[in-house]
Amino acid sequence: MKSFRAFTECAPRLLPLSILLLFLLTFPFPSGAQQTQQTGTDDDDDDVVRISTDLVILNITVVDGAGKYVHGLRSSDFKLFEDGQEQKIASFSAEETPFAAAVLLDTSDSMGKRISMARSAAIRFLDGLRTEDVVAVYHFNSKVEQVQDFSFSHDLADMAFGLRSKGMTVLHDAVLRAAEDLSKREEKRRAIVVLSDGGDTRSEASMEKALAMALSANATIFTVDMSSPALSPVDRLRGAGTLRILANKSGGRYIETPGGEALREAFTGIVQELGKQYTIAYRPSNRTRDGRWRTVAVKLQDSNLKARTRQGYRAPKADKR
Repeated sequence: MKSFRAFTECAPRLLPLSILLLFLLTFPFPSGAQQTQQTGTDDDDDDVVRISTDLVILNITVVDGAGKYVHGLRSSDFKLFEDGQEQKIASFSAEETPFAAAVLLDTSDSMGKRISMARSAAIRFLDGLRTEDVVAVYHFNSKVEQVQDFSFSHDLADMAFGLRSKGMTVLHDAVLRAAEDLSKREEKRRAIVVLSDGGDTRSEASMEKALAMALSANATIFTVDMSSPALSPVDRLRGAGTLRILANKSGGRYIETPGGEALREAFTGIVQELGKQYTIAYRPSNRTRDGRWRTVAVKLQDSNLKARTRQGYRAPKADKR
């Protein structure tokens, strides 16, 4: 693992025209959301970050029929498929490891008085972290601002308690900023926790670019729907769809309730999940540099178990001469 980590740290310097992209699989899109936002298309979009290495990395969560995490599996328990073709596993890891997390607080005008609820949710998440995990906190409205840098301290900075709702919403820009900062961390498991109503009214980055950067940073996105009952049904559905896509496409989870015991249990589950995932790498048998989206599937020998990870990745594109 040390040699692989060294490679990932030096790759950006060796290949200045490419960005290292480490991909996971995800849940399938919710049926309505897939029509709203297509991330896995074949369109020629130069704004999308693509994979620039032959090695594809998958962080995989395995649960049983009761939804409990399953540990102790071996490499032989997994089968990997890319576009339906079985792939050979190059490396396998199942050790418990620290992770880095970025918490994003939506402080735009649409949040109104629910900022205090979002702040309380952030505190609950921070309280549940282990001593070896590091966390940074950001807030976003018309711009993205870091409230506190990555630290082993899990107390919310005083600045966060003075935040008030104002301005537009740059949700995609916030995800992009967090992913960029996480990409510089040494921890191989990384998470972005979004506390928002899902609206975006001013971002410069597209959702696809924000997701692609999260994938390249090997970051899993967990979203908590903080939408107000006062929002119109259309706005609430649109916001929920955005939050589901961010979570599902990155291999994370969408949390519908912003409070109560369900939220505390969800946050506890996030910490457990990130600390005890399986990490598998493979080199795709299809070496064509066509920039196309490739689907990836993980199957387990035990059909009673379920694997959760990403749906796929966008292949590298041949340099134009």
